[in-house]
Amino acid sequence: MAQGLGVIDFAGGSVVHINAGIAALVTAVVIGRRNGYDGRPIPPHNLPFTVLGTALLWFGWFGFNAGSALAANGLAVHALVVTHVGAATAGLTWALLEWVFTGKPTVFGIVTGSIAGLATITAASGFVGVCPAMAIGFTASVVCFVCVSVVKSKLGYDDSLDAFGVHGIGGILGMMTTGLFASKAINAAGPDGLFFGNAHVFLVQCFAVLVVTAYSLAATFIICKAVDLFVAVRVPLKEEIIGLDLTQHHETAYTVME
Repeated sequence: MAQGLGVIDFAGGSVVHINAGIAALVTAVVIGRRNGYDGRPIPPHNLPFTVLGTALLWFGWFGFNAGSALAANGLAVHALVVTHVGAATAGLTWALLEWVFTGKPTVFGIVTGSIAGLATITAASGFVGVCPAMAIGFTASVVCFVCVSVVKSKLGYDDSLDAFGVHGIGGILGMMTTGLFASKAINAAGPDGLFFGNAHVFLVQCFAVLVVTAYSLAATFIICKAVDLFVAVRVPLKEEIIGLDLTQHHETAYTVME
């Protein structure tokens, strides 16, 4: 159906990132905020592991996006290059934003921005050039930065890993910017976008965003409520205070020697 309407999404910006981001937001709202959560960001437990995880994810994204060409050809190479450029631009932009607004760029901010860039370039990776990829990475970082640092605290939802603010918003931006920057010069199988004289593609991309958002929101809400009827989606307050590692998994950070 989406293909019949002319929707273009090279590597899953809508079905993966919008879908997951909206699902994360709905689930976070249904479960509710953590006990004692006051809206301020909680520092990561282990920053080196965060960086390592991001590096592995970034590398894996090359296969995710380039592999969507379904062949070892020039389009796959192009998708890999613009994926890297978009992520790098977004990571650098996030650092500059932190420098301007907080006075101190952080490694955690850089990796967050990089993931935002990766999520946003996903839909466009097989349709846009290098310069548009830089513009997409920059836009992704600015918009996701605002969503994570301003909108999230204003609305008061508790999304611990910013799945909505980074992946959801990134996926939405990615679909829309694909409708702006898509070019037949990059991929003859795709259409030109708004900036190349084809406004219809941009409108179709926006429609696809609305459809996927509505579907994910409704389906996730129904699933969460159905699960809550049989297995509570939130643990009792006492177990939450003790910690889920102990109460749910019986795991500790160390091993006690007998």
